[in-house]
Amino acid sequence: MIINHNMNAMNAHRQLGVGTTKSGKSMEKLSSGLRINRAGDDAAGLAISEKMRGQIRGLDQASRNAQDGISLIQTGEGALTESHSILQRMRELSVQSSNDTNVDVDRSEIQKEVDQLSQELTRIADTTEFNTQNLLGGDFKAKFHIGANQGQDITLEINAMDAKSLNVAGVIGEKAEVKGVTGVSVKNLTENEITIKYETLKGTKAEAVEKTTAKLSDDGQTITVTLAQAAGDDTNAGKITASKADIVKALKSTGAVRVEVEKGTDLAADLDATGAVPADTAVAKGEISKEVGINVSSQEKASKAITTINNAIQTVSAERSKLGSYQNRLEHTINNLNTSSENLQASESRVRDVDMAKEMMEFSKNNILQQAAQAMLAQANQAPQGVLQLLR
Repeated sequence: MIINHNMNAMNAHRQLGVGTTKSGKSMEKLSSGLRINRAGDDAAGLAISEKMRGQIRGLDQASRNAQDGISLIQTGEGALTESHSILQRMRELSVQSSNDTNVDVDRSEIQKEVDQLSQELTRIADTTEFNTQNLLGGDFKAKFHIGANQGQDITLEINAMDAKSLNVAGVIGEKAEVKGVTGVSVKNLTENEITIKYETLKGTKAEAVEKTTAKLSDDGQTITVTLAQAAGDDTNAGKITASKADIVKALKSTGAVRVEVEKGTDLAADLDATGAVPADTAVAKGEISKEVGINVSSQEKASKAITTINNAIQTVSAERSKLGSYQNRLEHTINNLNTSSENLQASESRVRDVDMAKEMMEFSKNNILQQAAQAMLAQANQAPQGVLQLLR
């Protein structure tokens, strides 16, 4: 019998430590609900779980992105709903003006309402925004990121829906015509630009010219188109400059430079050119084409306006249909993203979450072993006292 090394007590103490450690881990898992609380619990399982968590959060955010996209589409489509109503009213007025029971005074009043409706179409297009982004001005192009990974997006473009783009801009004033436009040959000029001007227009007030086209030769230089001041109180001057790259592209594709003029503006027109250009560069004979909007001042014009407005209605309908199809697509996308996220969360749960029933069973076992080890340690500590009986 020895007293320096109580092997029974040491063994009981070791078993008590093991039981205490296991009980502590079981308590940690039961209190957190997770099987993996640190990398040491399951290194590979932790890595898999974290990748799944990243994918899950990405899918959830993609779903929110798609919902934001639907909100944007609904904003634009709601504005187009009112544009449709305006066009229907304009068509109704055109049909009314097509009836010769109306006299010029009646048609003049109808034209006033048509002009106001046209302006409202443009106002709606200019002011319809989502998060400060204009939707109906013709410049909107956006990508909706609808996936958890790179490159998983769709692109939406919304065409211009203002009165000018729909060819239903209002018309004010009388017809005017261009005269005195001639061809000019340019040789070795000194300034790095070409300027085109137009001579006087006939008529007291010019027609509501929305787009003026000057046809030019391709000289590769920067071109400036200037609308100069003409005689009369109602004439305004304007100027537009196109860069070299833009003008060369325009000339090669359409042979035209476009100038926009506010309606009701009188124009002065003549043709000349200045600028540092290659020898024998020619400016072709000038042509001005005028595109006007809805005019219901006569039976014939009102009848034509019906067709123009029909085309505008079809254009808006096509745009609304496109937006509706994108919205339906995004709704299905959201359903798919939510389903994918749910399935991935189930997979991640199987990797990381603890089986509470099984872990409780382990905890009970370890707790009993811990208590037994404590009792045996107490008994082992009493064993060396038997040596005292030998010493009496």
